[in-house]
Amino acid sequence: MNYELRITNYELKKKSFRNFISGLIPASCFLIPFFVLAELPPGNAISLDDIDYIVYIIADFMIITSMVLTVIFIVLSGIMTMLAQADPGKFKDGLLRLKHAIWGVAIILASGVIINTVGALVDRSFFCQISIVGICLY
Repeated sequence: MNYELRITNYELKKKSFRNFISGLIPASCFLIPFFVLAELPPGNAISLDDIDYIVYIIADFMIITSMVLTVIFIVLSGIMTMLAQADPGKFKDGLLRLKHAIWGVAIILASGVIINTVGALVDRSFFCQISIVGICLY
């Protein structure tokens, strides 16, 4: 008897939660525009140059950090390979770690090329054929 009462109590809570959510969604459709039109405090607007600078700093930091970590992994794989002595399993693990580190370097450098290409496309300097002192003539 007590078990059946728990099930019905659980189902009742579940049903009331569904009713609450189903009522909340239409209400939020009417209330959200009022929050969007709220007055913002005065301040300086963020320009595209600011966003470009922030993205450049973050990308530069990530590429430099990953290159430092890659050098550390290459050195550790060399140490692991030297310490393998006569154990072919450890030697194979060291070479595998070296191979993965080299793949990591390739991916990092490729991401740098992609970031610079996309940056040049956004900056519209990618299609510049003749440039003098950073000014695109044609």
